[in-house]
Parts: sequence; C-alpha cells; structure tokens
Amino acid sequence: MGKVIVWNLVTLDGYFEGTKKWDLDFHNRAWGPELEALSLEFGAKAQALVFGRVTYEGMAAYWPTAEGEGRVKTYMNALPKIVASRTMEKADWNNSRVVRDATVELRRLKDESEKNLYIFGSADLVASLLPENVVDEIMLCLVPVQLGDGTRFFKKAEEARPFSLLEARPLSNGGVILRYAPEAA
Repeated sequence: MGKVIVWNLVTLDGYFEGTKKWDLDFHNRAWGPELEALSLEFGAKAQALVFGRVTYEGMAAYWPTAEGEGRVKTYMNALPKIVASRTMEKADWNNSRVVRDATVELRRLKDESEKNLYIFGSADLVASLLPENVVDEIMLCLVPVQLGDGTRFFKKAEEARPFSLLEARPLSNGGVILRYAPEAA
C-alpha cells in the first residue's frame, strides 16, 4: 500500500510562503544538490502528485515552461496530478484531474498502489486531511530563515495532534529534512 506524504519547505517561524502569494524566495536558501536528489526520488516513487486548487494553479503556471529544471521538470509535467477542488471544473496541465472529495479519493488510491501520493504545498488541503487520518507522513525542509510574516503552513487545529519523528537529516546548506508520522488518535 502506498502512503500519502506531505512535502513542503517551511521557515524557522513556520511560513511556507511570504506575504504575497508565491513569495518563495526563501526556498533558494535550502535548494541545492541534496534537495534536487530528493525531488528526483519523489518523482521515481510517486503514483501521483496532489494539490489544492491554489497550489495547483501556481504549479500549472510554472512547470510547463520552466527553464533549467531538467529531470525535475520532466517528472512534474509527466506524473499524474490530482487537484482537490470544489470550484474547478477541469484541470488543463498535462495528466491532471479534479476530485471533489480528496479524502475518499486518496484513501482509494493509496489502497490500490504501492507507490506514494505526494502533496506539495496545499496548506488548506493538508489541514482538511489531517483530522481524517489520511496523511501517513509529513516531510518538511526546515529552512534556516525567519520571515516574520507570511502564510503559515499549519492551520489552527481543533485539538492537539502528536507526531513521531521518523528522521532528522541536516543538509549541507543548513536546512534540515524532518519526517514525521501522525500518531494514532
């Protein structure tokens, strides 16, 4: 059975984007050969990429024409993509489809495959899936910068939710990969 794995880069103060939509300049502090290798690993292990509507729209605007992204661009454009949205009717980026009920669809897909489903960004989608126990792992790259303001990755939860540390791996540029599994409720 595959896993649903959340992947994101977050600042020391918990932001996954700056004060403006798609303000991701802080990613450059962590990007390098290690994150590129990890991205290629995701591409090889992925059944599909999963996005909320807002993240999908940004990714779909960037990846088809991205320059200098090599094999990562190939994976991003070729892999199947699932968009969780209640408002979108269709998704035009190669190999994309819209689902209304992400909880049901992700449970079905992870039961049917040995490969993983990777959720990139999509803070609102992640917030909706965590209480439903759909997420198997949260994988973050903690970027050594404090933004001071922006969009927080973790939304307010109804109750405390504990996680178990699976791995903490420092990167040569000061970032740290943290892998967590939600503990059973």
